Amino acid sequence: MRRIRRILAVVIAISLALGLGVMGASELGGEVVTLRTNAPGGEAETRIWVVDDGGSAWLRAGNPGSGWLQRIDADPDVVVERAGESTRYRAVPVRNDPTLRDRIHALMREKYTWADRIVSLIGDRAQSVPIRLDPVEAAAPAEPADAG
Repeated sequence: MRRIRRILAVVIAISLALGLGVMGASELGGEVVTLRTNAPGGEAETRIWVVDDGGSAWLRAGNPGSGWLQRIDADPDVVVERAGESTRYRAVPVRNDPTLRDRIHALMREKYTWADRIVSLIGDRAQSVPIRLDPVEAAAPAEPADAG
C-alpha cells in the first residue's frame, strides 16, 4: 500500500510540476497580450501569445475546444491589449489550412523559443487553430447637423 501511495504522489508531483512549468513558460516566455472576448454575463480576459505575419497579428489556440476560441466563434469582435494599447479586431479562426497552421507554429517557436517548447509538451499541434486579427476601423464621428 505504501508503494502505491508513493507512486501516486510521484505522478501527482510530476503533473503539478508540468502544469506549473507550462503556466510559467506562458507568462515568462516573451510578449503576452490580453485578449478580451464577449462572454455571457460580461467580458472575459485571456492572456495569450501573439505573432505578426503578412501584415496581420496572429493568435494560436492550442486546443480547438478552448473557451476563448468558443467565445470567438460565437462573437468574433474582440479587443487586444498589446504594449499598453487596446485595439478592436475581428478575430478570424483559420481552420483546415495545415500550411498556415505550421507557419504560425514556426513563428511562435522562433519568437517564444524555450517557452514554446515547454508549452508544446501538452496538446496536439495538429489540432491547433491559428486566429488572424483583422483591425476594426473606428467609426468616424458623426458630422453635426446643419443648423441653417
